[in-house]
Amino acid sequence: MAATDSELLHLASELGTALEARRWRVACAESCTGGWITKALTDIPGSSAWFGWGFVAYDNQAKVKMLQVAEHLLDEHGAVSEPVVRALAEGVRRASGAQLTVAVSGVAGPTGGTDDEPVGMVWFAWAGPAGTQTQVHRFTGDREAIRRDSVAQALHGLLALLESS
Repeated sequence: MAATDSELLHLASELGTALEARRWRVACAESCTGGWITKALTDIPGSSAWFGWGFVAYDNQAKVKMLQVAEHLLDEHGAVSEPVVRALAEGVRRASGAQLTVAVSGVAGPTGGTDDEPVGMVWFAWAGPAGTQTQVHRFTGDREAIRRDSVAQALHGLLALLESS
């Protein structure tokens, strides 16, 4: 079952409280989630104290121009890959100055999947003071379910990174 609005609100609120306590900021680089992580974070009243930047880099040229992802990474690995989400998370961290960042790129479907990158495959990267972590997940369901679960995973990862920092 896909993450609910209530779950996303709870995760975003918990993250905001923890960020505010540390006086840290968070920023996002989103592809397949299309700004949904940013929406979840800014749904929290007072989020301007800990959120300031959100990039929707859906097109590869947006990834290159806005967040300085090297074109050769896109050419060699494709947008839905570990090297690209790592570069996105680090690029948004440099651009924003935020202590924590998240980047997401995946195939939400219902079309666009391949044998190597099936519908539901989503790469995540979280960058913080101690470095960058990546994970890949394979979600099931329709486009909305995949995107909802991606937002929830992005928020869970930010919370985990914050707790370990």
